[in-house]
Amino acid sequence: MPPDAAPDPALKPATRLLAVIRHAASPPHAAMAAEALREAAERAGLDLALDTGEQPASGPADAVLLVGDATAEAARHAGRPLIATTIVEAIRRPEPALRAAASLALLPRPAAAPMPVAAPAAAVAEESGSRRLVGITACPTGIAHTFMAAAALEKAAQQLGYAIKVETQGSVGAKNALTDEEIAAADAVVIAADTGVDRSRFAGKRIVVAGTNDALKDGKGLIARALAAEPQGGARASAGAPAKAQAPGIYKHLMTGVSYMIPLVTAGGLCIALSFAFGIEAFKEPGSLPAALFQIGAQSALALMVPVLAAFLAFSIADRPGLAPGFVGGALAGAVNAGFLGGIVAGFLAGYVAKFLRDRLPFPDSLEGLKPVLVIPLLASLVTGLLMIYVLGAPIAAALAWLTEFLRGMGSTNAVILGVLLGAMMAADMGGPVNKAAYAFGVGLLGSETYAPMAAIMAAGMTPPLGIALATVIARSRFSQEERDAGKAAAILGAAFITEGAIPFAAKDPLRVIPALIAGSAVTGGLVMLFGCTLRAPHGGIFVVGIPGAVGNPLGYILAILAGTLVTAAAVAVLKRGAPAGVTA
Repeated sequence: MPPDAAPDPALKPATRLLAVIRHAASPPHAAMAAEALREAAERAGLDLALDTGEQPASGPADAVLLVGDATAEAARHAGRPLIATTIVEAIRRPEPALRAAASLALLPRPAAAPMPVAAPAAAVAEESGSRRLVGITACPTGIAHTFMAAAALEKAAQQLGYAIKVETQGSVGAKNALTDEEIAAADAVVIAADTGVDRSRFAGKRIVVAGTNDALKDGKGLIARALAAEPQGGARASAGAPAKAQAPGIYKHLMTGVSYMIPLVTAGGLCIALSFAFGIEAFKEPGSLPAALFQIGAQSALALMVPVLAAFLAFSIADRPGLAPGFVGGALAGAVNAGFLGGIVAGFLAGYVAKFLRDRLPFPDSLEGLKPVLVIPLLASLVTGLLMIYVLGAPIAAALAWLTEFLRGMGSTNAVILGVLLGAMMAADMGGPVNKAAYAFGVGLLGSETYAPMAAIMAAGMTPPLGIALATVIARSRFSQEERDAGKAAAILGAAFITEGAIPFAAKDPLRVIPALIAGSAVTGGLVMLFGCTLRAPHGGIFVVGIPGAVGNPLGYILAILAGTLVTAAAVAVLKRGAPAGVTA
C-alpha cells in the first residue's frame, strides 16, 4: 500500500490492537515484523500497540495479534479476541494480518468469554487440559525436511504440554504410522507436507494443512491453528488460518509428482550409466549384459518417468480419481514427444478434470458407486487424451525440442550463467520452493538426455553444508561447541546431497550465513557448466562419482565442489569475523 493511500475502511481508527511478537530463532526478523506492522498501522490510521518482549505493552486492546512464537503466551490475553500469524506473513503482508485482527475486534461478542478465532494452543489447553494430536510430514525427496518437520512438531507439542505422534512419509515409506485408534483419540491433525497427502482417514477431525517450512518456523502456531479449526466437513475453516494453509496450490501438486518420479529417474539413469561402463555402444549387442542394463534403464524406468509424474500430480489434485487419466495423459505426452513439459500439463489437466467430475457431476445416489470406477476414469481420460493428441501435444513437443536444443547449443558464457543461477537457487532456501524449483527443472531435463544442468544442481546443493562444516574447522572461535559438533554432521549430509544440513546454521545467523552459502553454490554451479560436467542420476551426492559413467568429467565435478566449499567456508569465516561464538544476526 503506498504511503498516501486512503485508509482501509476495514481498519477503524477507533479499534485498538495489540501485536505480541516473539521469534527466538532470529530476533532481527522479529524486529522486522514489528516495524512492518507499525508502518502498516500508521498508513491505515490504526491504533496499534507493540509488545516485542523488551518493552511489554499495556492497556486495553480490542483484539490481540500473536506473531510467531507469541502463541505460547495466549493465556496472558484470555478474554480478548485472539488471532495468530507467522513472522514471515507479518513481514511480507502486514496489512492483511491487521485487517483480520481489526475485523475480529468488530465482531459482536456474547457476554461470556468467547472462543478465540484461531485460538493458540496454550489458550485452548487452559480450557480443556492437555491435548492429543497426530500429524504427518512429507517432502518431495522424503529425506531431510520430512524428519526435520516431524522433530519440530514434536518439540513444539512438548513445550506446550501436549502429546503428539507424527507419521513421516519419507523416501522409504511411512514410518511411525498412525493407527485408527490413535487417529480416533486425537483432538486435531497437523499435516506439514510439500506433497499431496491422503486425508480420507481424518474425516471429522480438526485439521490444518501446511508446508514443512511452516512446521520448522512456527510449530506452535500450526498446532494452535489445528486445535482451533473447524472439524472436516464443518461450516468453515478456522478464520485465523492463512488461506495458503487450506489450499495446497500448484507448487505442492507439482512436487508430489516429482517426488514419485525421482526413484525412477535415479534407477534408470544409473542403469544406463552402468551399461555405458562396458562401452558407449556396448548396449547395441543383442542379449548382452549392457543391452539388458540399457533396456532396464532407458526403455523401462525412464519410459515410466513422465506417466508417473503426470499420474501423481493428478493424484495430488483429485486424489485417486486422478490416477487413471494422469497415467493416460503422461503416456500420451511421451508418445507425442512432449516429454516432462507435456507430463506436467497432462497431470494438471487430468487432475482438474477428474476433480471437476468428482465434485460437480450430478449422479443418482443409486449409481454413485459407478463414478470412481467407470465414469470419472472414462470421461477424464477421454478429455485429457483428446486434448493432448489434437490440441496440446504438438506445441508442447515443439517447446521442449526448442528448450533442449537451446541448452545443448549454449556457448560457455551462457552455460556458466545458467550454472550460476541454478547454483544460487539451490542455496537460497536450502530445500524450500526455490531450491525444489531448480531441482525439478534438472530432473525433468534428464528425460530429454540433457545432463549438464542436473550436474550443476546437485554439486551446488552439496556445498552449503560442506562449506559450513569446513568453516567450523578453520574458524573455530566463531562457532559454539554445539555448532562445531553440528558441523561434523553437516559434512556427512552435504556429501550425501542433503542441502538441509546447513539450515540450523542459516536459521541461527541468516544475515551472515545465507549470502555465503549462495556465493559458494553459485561458484560451484558455474564451474560445473564451464567444465562440461554431466550427471545421469538426480541424487546420491558425491558417492555417484564412483559409479562408472554416472558423472561426465568427474575430476572437474569434484574440483567445482571443492571450489564452492572453499568459497562458502571463507565467506562464512569473514562475515562472522568479530561476532561472538554462537551469535544470531
